[in-house]
Amino acid sequence: MTYCVGMRLNAGLIFMSDTRTNAGMDNISTVKKMHTWEVPGERSIVIMTAGNLATTQSVISLLDERSKAPEDRNPSILEAPSMFQIAREVGSTLREVIQSNDPSGPKAEATFGASMIVGGQIAGSGPRLFLVYPAGNFIEASDDTPFFQIGEAKYGKPILVRAHDQEMGFEDALKLLFVSFDSTIKSNLSVGLPLDYVTYEADSMRITHQERIEADDPYFQMVSNGWGEALKLAFDQLPPFSFDRDSDASS
Repeated sequence: MTYCVGMRLNAGLIFMSDTRTNAGMDNISTVKKMHTWEVPGERSIVIMTAGNLATTQSVISLLDERSKAPEDRNPSILEAPSMFQIAREVGSTLREVIQSNDPSGPKAEATFGASMIVGGQIAGSGPRLFLVYPAGNFIEASDDTPFFQIGEAKYGKPILVRAHDQEMGFEDALKLLFVSFDSTIKSNLSVGLPLDYVTYEADSMRITHQERIEADDPYFQMVSNGWGEALKLAFDQLPPFSFDRDSDASS
């Protein structure tokens, strides 16, 4: 399983992914799920992947080859005129890989399925963020839907819904994502460290920060321990439940 989050802020875009993959509890390994492409001063692109590993690696390899080999550059995500067209190309490539593995349509989507978060910016337009589904269709982030999750999303979503703010800076957004990932890691053994993150500052046309967070990272450990203690403190501060609450309220 996987957990990836792409988030839209006024300051730009931020991405985080775990690196655990498993084919059974005795076959766990680390695999990079975040991939970046850049043309300095012209475009920056980030793609995160979740789902069947063979499918996602094939899609990334095809996109990468088509961006390098001159005879394969049409279509290429490094030449597409907009982020919308890049999302279309990613979706088309994903659908192509799934159908090439098994042309039986819906069955192939279930067996070889994958989903992807695509974000970035091309000079002349603003930063954009998309969620690409196994069928190749996609949706775009908006003020009403400012972040996307793929993979094991349910454990880390509540804190994002409650605490996300378009006005927050990258540092606070990373702290929020660390809490979201820590909650997921503690709830599901198929998601695990190291974590990869990328920040992209709007209109910079370059990756602003990119780092891998290892299991012994002191800040992540501080956030993990501090969040657990804060939850216990908040729970203790809630008023106690009373079996006689109806009579208490009427008196």
